[in-house]
Amino acid sequence: MNKLIASALISSSLISISAFALTPSTPIPQQKQVSGYYQYQAGDVQITALLDGTNFMSPKLFQNTPEKEVHEILKKYAADQTKGVQTSVNAFLVNTGHSLVLVDSGAASCFGAHLGSVLSNLKASGYQPEQVDTILLTHLHPDHVCGISQNGVANFPNATVYVSSDEANYWLNPKQVEKLPKEKQAGYLGTVEKIKQAIVPYQAKQRFKTYQLGDQVQGFKVINTAGHTPGHFSYELKTKDETVVFIGDIVHSHTVQFDKPETAIDYDIDPKKAVQTRLKQFAEYAKGGQTIAAPHLPFPAIGHIYSADGKSYQWIPVHFKD
Repeated sequence: MNKLIASALISSSLISISAFALTPSTPIPQQKQVSGYYQYQAGDVQITALLDGTNFMSPKLFQNTPEKEVHEILKKYAADQTKGVQTSVNAFLVNTGHSLVLVDSGAASCFGAHLGSVLSNLKASGYQPEQVDTILLTHLHPDHVCGISQNGVANFPNATVYVSSDEANYWLNPKQVEKLPKEKQAGYLGTVEKIKQAIVPYQAKQRFKTYQLGDQVQGFKVINTAGHTPGHFSYELKTKDETVVFIGDIVHSHTVQFDKPETAIDYDIDPKKAVQTRLKQFAEYAKGGQTIAAPHLPFPAIGHIYSADGKSYQWIPVHFKD
């Protein structure tokens, strides 16, 4: 009798387990990625990295390095090349305690829906656009300036925008186009139109200003890093514990241009000078240990530059801190 009961119980259990295993489970919904911001504490200053989006570049854009070698470098870093060379577009919000400074601003709608998230990510990080009082632009390419406004309205209504006088002169002087080769004039004028649309609400309120080498803006030292554009500048901020440099577009790839820093890119207006600038700044930052914030390195794009031989370099991102 006991054997019959035991046998029945085992059979019942197997049937239950089998039935459970065959019953289709309810799909578990996937969750959305959290907002693209990361807050880094640099001494007494809080830096919030803001992701604008992800862009993909053709490997053919790199200069001075054979395309085969470019692909080999990308393969070494396990970079997915199906869409092109992935690059982030980032901006940085700096809370000094007495001022809220935005360094670069992303592309807004200037390049399509895959970019333009700086404003929403800034709000998600706990700040409001009205709190920003200063905007520092490393240069006036649309993926850095377009984010300051939308449809003729300032996204940061209480902010004053700063850019170098050399940069403003290059893009806003109507005679500049005549100095360019014919084949580059249309592209230049298209960029100028986007720049003008972005800055007009600030100009209307006398909130678009320029600076020169030797000036300081809200405690930020301006550093001439021309080459990518004629008036390209980086910004250095000394905090209680470390020095942070917002380098702008002296580099576009954490793989190719770190392994081979002599590699220029088609976006550079003066490729030779851009390479000279990168070599000089990379050597300085690898030796000095400054914290680097970069608009086109992988988000959150805050870290350090390291070199073992002074010829090639490595990007060392900061460790996540909660």
